[in-house]
Amino acid sequence: MPSVSVIVPVRNESRSIEHTLRLLLTQDFPRADFEVIVADGASTDDTVPIVRRLQGEFPNLKLVFNADKLASAGRNTAVRHATKDVLVIVDGHCHVPDRDYLRNLSAAFETSQADCLGRPQPLDVPDPTPFQSAVSAARSSRLGHNPDSDIYSNEPKFVPPQSTAVAYSRTVFHAVGLFDQAFDACEDVEFNERVHAAGLSCYFTPAVKIVYEPRASFRALFYQLGRYGSGRAKLAFKHPKSLSVPALVPPLWAVWVIAGALLSLAVPYAGWLWLASVAFYLGVLLAAGAVLGRKKHRGVAARIPVVFVAIHFGFAWGFWKEAAKQLRRSLQHRAGAPAFKPARRSELMAK
Repeated sequence: MPSVSVIVPVRNESRSIEHTLRLLLTQDFPRADFEVIVADGASTDDTVPIVRRLQGEFPNLKLVFNADKLASAGRNTAVRHATKDVLVIVDGHCHVPDRDYLRNLSAAFETSQADCLGRPQPLDVPDPTPFQSAVSAARSSRLGHNPDSDIYSNEPKFVPPQSTAVAYSRTVFHAVGLFDQAFDACEDVEFNERVHAAGLSCYFTPAVKIVYEPRASFRALFYQLGRYGSGRAKLAFKHPKSLSVPALVPPLWAVWVIAGALLSLAVPYAGWLWLASVAFYLGVLLAAGAVLGRKKHRGVAARIPVVFVAIHFGFAWGFWKEAAKQLRRSLQHRAGAPAFKPARRSELMAK
């Protein structure tokens, strides 16, 4: 079975890093056949001291430093230090379901012979707050995430790698290079776009599921989706074919909500259309909240529509913010003005 390098890019994860690392380091898998590499992005909390302490217990735990702080740079730093056959990304605030995770991952590579693996990434953590339960329910619905994504699926199958691939054979990095450090969000999707363009295969399996912790407040969720929206816009400028209709719906809806309100001040009939569309949107959210929260506490069901607002408008805010930045840079470049400083080229692995 293939040996495994687990890459954990972190910054200020002291609250959860020890729990995640212990789940990884006590796997039912030969210790000589796996390593855990923490890439720290200049944490200002106790993340580094915690990892250093754990290194005293686990000789296969490595700590490397990511001076650029970005998640993409952290991934690349860890990849350069990886020594095993396959590499898997696990964030510092994830929950590993059981002690067979690495064994299942290695076996999935062996049996599928795929170049990379995709996995479900549900948000059903133990003991969630009502808001976190609402986020989990909303994000797993068709209204809460891109329907082209398989991250909430449970069916093993070969899939396009763009939205699900998180584990890679070492040969993948030789074929497509490293993560683009111009990205601070969606760097995985951009990398997987290149994996797809190279014609490499991706096998999706629930056997390597990882549970992510949902955001605990409206503000945190809005900011998270803003980063996703920003990454998607940047991705669209680099890979125009990656832009899908579902990804455009929240940004276009946000434009209509603002522009329609302004237009209604001058055109009464437009005001009625705007009012009807907003009422319809709110009705859909309330209905979705009732359906998704049917067997949940009333406090959870009541928060689901609010969560949808954070998802849709947070994504739209980040998308248009980044689109404006990219358009401004493009116009400056065409006008002969000094262009923005380009990101450093990703270095190929030495091995």
